[in-house]
Amino acid sequence: MDLQKQTAPAAGELRASDAERDRIADILHDALAEGRLTADEHAERVEGVLRAKTVGELEVFIRDLPAAHRGPGPAPAPARPTAGAIPIDPDDNVVAVFSSAVRKGRWRAGRRIHAYAVFGSVEIDLSEALYDHQQVVIKSFAIFGSVEIRVPENVSLRGMGGGVLGSFEVATLDSGDPEAPIVYVDGWAVLGSVEARPRRGKAVSDILDRMHRKVDGGARRHLGH
Repeated sequence: MDLQKQTAPAAGELRASDAERDRIADILHDALAEGRLTADEHAERVEGVLRAKTVGELEVFIRDLPAAHRGPGPAPAPARPTAGAIPIDPDDNVVAVFSSAVRKGRWRAGRRIHAYAVFGSVEIDLSEALYDHQQVVIKSFAIFGSVEIRVPENVSLRGMGGGVLGSFEVATLDSGDPEAPIVYVDGWAVLGSVEARPRRGKAVSDILDRMHRKVDGGARRHLGH
């Protein structure tokens, strides 16, 4: 084969990345919220996005939506964690089999949490959690069960998953604070449900503490102490 005669693939023939799949899934989620897509249309297109292999195949699913023809807007929180930032093995497993399991209150959230609800329910409440890392991944599987995730309203929340005769719903958030934690929810709901959304009135106090320390440090420098 003469490598010099090979031509570069067209943009639409390039292999799709996870970040590109997430971008298309976010556009579809917004279209569902705006009433441009029915729930069945949204589910069908999201399944197609998960199966798509090239950039061109992804673009088909948003071709008839206004978002596909808009110019670039403000950069949202990354749709996927930074490469190498999240370990493969979970720091915490939350398992409910014919039972219930809860993580809430003042607890320390790891970088990766796996949640399994099989004929049971899992509740993960991060609204009062301590964040040692800026990026947290929650891998959720609900099989004839439910996984409910709550986060403070001043973090970024991103999601990418699907449902098979079930529901997978993530209320996307983009925090205005670059130091705010970013929570990624991934997984599947099979005859069950996965839901992630903010808990109104709850905020990550660590962010406020860091801001106060910066203000205090600046004031001390200004006063010459």
